[in-house]
Amino acid sequence: MRGVRQIVRLNWPFYAAAATIVVVAELVIVRLPIGPGVRFVLHSATTLACTWMVASLLASWIVYDLSRLSRWGWIRETLAFRPRIWLNVHSGFDESTPIVRELLAPSYGRVFDIFDPIEMSEPSIVRARRLCPPAVRPELVDFHSLPAAGESIDAAFLLLSAHELRAEAARGSLFAELHRVLAPSGRVIVAEHLRDLANFAAFGPGFLHFFSHRTWTRTFARAHFVIDREFSITPFIRVFVLRRFV
Repeated sequence: MRGVRQIVRLNWPFYAAAATIVVVAELVIVRLPIGPGVRFVLHSATTLACTWMVASLLASWIVYDLSRLSRWGWIRETLAFRPRIWLNVHSGFDESTPIVRELLAPSYGRVFDIFDPIEMSEPSIVRARRLCPPAVRPELVDFHSLPAAGESIDAAFLLLSAHELRAEAARGSLFAELHRVLAPSGRVIVAEHLRDLANFAAFGPGFLHFFSHRTWTRTFARAHFVIDREFSITPFIRVFVLRRFV
């Protein structure tokens, strides 16, 4: 249950606020002078809110505790080659680098922290940076200008991090830079929740924090990437393997 505990730890204000609202709403509903039909609708709304809270924790348990996602071995299998130099890009919360470093040894890996308080507005990101310092010290970088030479990186990983750049222009800048630094035969691996039916069922309105498949493919195409392959890890996570087409 480590993954679920981490989710609750980083998002506890949301869960606390939601639970408080549901309890208060239920106490008010039973005292309102309203008809049974309206009362049923209001009770249904609070029940749905409770269902989504439970469903989000269940989905998180499936993704982060039961699935192969956080064991990261699928990265080596997906690459199908051993990169000379690889890059792990995150926004301050990084649990993957130590394992990836072991999996891809003796390859040389760099870790870039692209956190930008203006572009990344979610309170959970700031909380994660404070509560969960990375085991491997990253290089603090500007995602508009990555400190790597052109065509010098054989593989780049963005593991549940790229969506923290909320503006499309910001994501475009990052992927343009990844295109610049990636070797012609290199690959970029992007793992993300999607704004789709499965994530809506699990996270309710919270799925709006994610981006649609169409949004991601547009971002990739504008940065001159094509999707070499894609696959799912659980119904909630989609992995894109990108290569340059120019």
